[in-house]
Amino acid sequence: MLSILSLGFILGIKHAVEPDHVIAVSTVAGQSRKLSTSALTGVFWGIGHTATLFLAGVSIILLKGEIPEKWAMSLEFLVGIMLVYFGVSAFLSLNSRHPESQSHHVKSPRVPYGKSIFMGFIHGLAGSAAMILLTMSTVSSIWEGVLYIMIFGAGTIIGMLCFTTIIGIPFILSTKNINLNTGFARLTGLISAVFGFYYMYNLGVTEGLFKLWIQ
Repeated sequence: MLSILSLGFILGIKHAVEPDHVIAVSTVAGQSRKLSTSALTGVFWGIGHTATLFLAGVSIILLKGEIPEKWAMSLEFLVGIMLVYFGVSAFLSLNSRHPESQSHHVKSPRVPYGKSIFMGFIHGLAGSAAMILLTMSTVSSIWEGVLYIMIFGAGTIIGMLCFTTIIGIPFILSTKNINLNTGFARLTGLISAVFGFYYMYNLGVTEGLFKLWIQ
């Protein structure tokens, strides 16, 4: 059991640094000018992700049900929409600022932790189907499954904490250079939007979600 829980923790760390997760959180973590607040964006993402994964996963495990493929893929599609929305929002918010307000923003930003929790919530919903399959194939009882999900969630929090700490470094070092700092922020927004469109295209066309919707 200890080895299974250890595996769950390691898989949680690995899960946290999947591309769609790190790209989404980067749009929020980049707004911080302190390493501690940048790290907290990862913690709040992990809390939202773990809470949703726990509630959805445990409920379905207790009911001994499963998420239909159409619904599971549709929840994944929400991730793509979220990536585009936050990416475009981050990019446009920078374009709408005047130079003097940009200077003030660099000095005293307000980090929207609520966005981090929301991102974690959506990622948790999208990953619940895979989490249930992984849990039920690993453990032998419901209580072991509950514990496994919690340990997995702890791993995602630690993994995202480490990532957002690292991603915050270039933003913090560039606070005295408004153009460079804004360039980093625009880049994260652009990457998020582009990856979001790719994510939706891959699910809808390549993996056949659009066909499932019209059946």
